[in-house]
Parts: sequence; C-alpha cells; structure tokens
Amino acid sequence: MATRNDTFDTIEWSEYTTDSRSIARRTVAFSLVALAVALGFFYDLFFLPDTDSLVFEWNPTPLDWIFTLSLAIFFCYVLVPLAQNRELTRRRWEQLKTNPVAVASLGYLVFFFVTGLVAPMFLSPLRDAIVAADGFRYDITPYQPPFGFTVPFYGIGITRCVGQLANNACHGNLIHPLGTTGSGEDLLIEILQGMRVALEVTLISATLIAPLATAVGTVAAYFGGRVDEVLMRYVDLQQAIPPLFVFLLLQALYGGSILLMIAVFGLLSWGSTARLVRSEALQKTELGFVRAAKGAGSGHLRIIRDHLLPNVSSTVLVSVTLQIPTLVLIEAMLGYFKLHGDGQNSWGYLIYAAFHNDFHPTFLWWAEVIPVVFIVLTVASFSFLGDALREILDPRTREGL
Repeated sequence: MATRNDTFDTIEWSEYTTDSRSIARRTVAFSLVALAVALGFFYDLFFLPDTDSLVFEWNPTPLDWIFTLSLAIFFCYVLVPLAQNRELTRRRWEQLKTNPVAVASLGYLVFFFVTGLVAPMFLSPLRDAIVAADGFRYDITPYQPPFGFTVPFYGIGITRCVGQLANNACHGNLIHPLGTTGSGEDLLIEILQGMRVALEVTLISATLIAPLATAVGTVAAYFGGRVDEVLMRYVDLQQAIPPLFVFLLLQALYGGSILLMIAVFGLLSWGSTARLVRSEALQKTELGFVRAAKGAGSGHLRIIRDHLLPNVSSTVLVSVTLQIPTLVLIEAMLGYFKLHGDGQNSWGYLIYAAFHNDFHPTFLWWAEVIPVVFIVLTVASFSFLGDALREILDPRTREGL
C-alpha cells in the first residue's frame, strides 16, 4: 500500500489495475485514430472538391477534425481507464452518490455531452420537419412564444401565429416548444447548435490544457534544478499575458473564430494547473516507490509515466473541471459581442439577438432567458462537480483541514 500523505490520494497499486500493456494498447489505439484523422483531414483539404461531402453529406471543417481528435483523447485516456479500473471507479461513484447536487450536475453534463455530440446529425432533418409543420411560406414564423406561454398579437411585430390565436393573444405550441427568434429561427435548434459550440470549446480546450500542464508540472518536479527554474519562469511569463488580450489582438488582425479562441485560451490557460501538478509531483518524488524505481535503474520516462502521472491525475482532473466554467462564460461573452466567426451558433449571440435582431431593436424574453438558463446550468454543473471531485480526491477537504 502506498504511503498516505496530506494532499491528493496516492494511488494504491494493488487496486490500480492499469498496467504498462494496457497503457501501450491505449497509446496504439489512439495513434491509429490520430493517423486516420490526419489522413482524412489532408484528403479533405487537398483532394476532395469543396462542393463534395466526405461521407454521408458530412463536410467537416478544421474545427470538426480537431474535435474528433479530442474525442479520441477523451475516450482513450478518460473513459477507457475508468472502465478498466472498475473497483476504483465504483468506490469513487459510491462517494459521489452521497452528494445529490454533484450527481445532478453529472447527469446534466452527460446530457450536455451526448446532445452536443449527436445533435448536428439531426439538425437538418429536424429543421425541415419544423418548417413543414410551421407552414410559413418564408421559412419559419418569427416572434412565436414558447409552449405554454402567450404574447399579445401585433404587440411585438407578430403578424402570424402558428399556435392558437385567442383573446388577441398568440399561444405557443409544440411546433416551436422553445419559441422562435425575431429573425425567424427556431430556438430549440439554436440552443442545440450552441450546445455543440460549447462542447467543442470545453472538450478541445481541456485536451490542450491537461496534457500541457501535466507535462510541464511533472517534468519540472522530477528533474528540478535548472529545468524546474526555466519551466516555472516560463509559466510566470505566460500567466502575465492575458489570453483575452491576445485573442482580441489576433481577432483584429486575422478575424475571429471558435478555433482561434480555443487555441489562444487552451495554449495560454494551463499555467495554474501546471503549478498544482508540480506541487503534487514534488511530494510524490520523495515517496518510497519513486526512490525504489530510481534505485532499480528505471528510466526517467518510465518513472514519470508509471509512478508520477497516475498520482497527479486527480489534481489535473479537478483543476481542469473547475477551469471549464470560465471558458464557457468567455465563449458566451465573445458570442454576445460577435467577436468570433461562429457567433450566430453561440448561446451568447442568442442573448444579443433577443435585444436586437438584424432589422430593428426588440426584446424577446424567452430568447434571452432560455440561453441564460443553459449557460448557468453548464457553468454551475462543472463547478459543482469539480468541487465534489476535490472533496472526494483530496484528503484535506474530507478531514476538514
């Protein structure tokens, strides 16, 4: 059994069933997926005509390819280890179940992940079905209230009511369960598109922040000396540069995009996590199993991979989970101010459009409140789950220290 310490739990190797062979298999599997993604990207970029779809009417953008690679990382290095270490996963789940708020947060985040992942496959047929049911000759009727609510007919520009018209009020119906925007877009479709954007931002950013912070933190702690000094001074320099300022500068020079936002915030926001990893790894390097591995002649890479990385994974998981809410809020803010190229697919842009559509100022309460609800749910769920994971994985919080 590993020695107990006062920070995040040290892995008990008798219970941690992942061996070098399983790690190697995961690495090979991920390498094959990464190779397939790279080949698909270059084929799409250099050989496939712009008017042709790659497969099943799917015409991926560079962001889609990066998102696919991030999914492979998440599957190989998060979901697969959880499935392999069933006993450890079961114990953590039993601890998590004692916190109902954390369980509800996890449930919403599973919904957020699955919906954001599969929604784009169904948006086009869903929109066609909504247009057909709407019956408006110009596509979708604007200014329709959500199901169960009413708005005064002619009160905010309504000239047609899809639902029941009674007592000079337009009633919402299930054709547009969340209502429509002032420019004639179904809000349910817009929310699903915004959920995909939020998922891309969170997942890709996390797969940038986690490995960079882990690599820098563990290498600095393990080698120490000048290596530690150089890496930590770079972290100091990086943390002195506001990512938002860098994004605004690049946006002014080259134009904004979701990909630019992810690159800037993903590459410039890992410093605090790296410091936590370094602090945790420094304590682990003094434990007996690391000294024994050094004495047995194990190489530096093997010691870091087999002994340090498993023991700092809890730190990385908690830190990245708690960092994601900030990224969600930043993406919504940039969408509200139309500062990235995919702004119209953003929850933030929906809030902006609730006050001012493309033609004249207006205010549609449902087009503002509903996106805000999803932003709050997403931010709060990541925050509550991150706090719960910290309580589970950090003995100091469990002991009230």
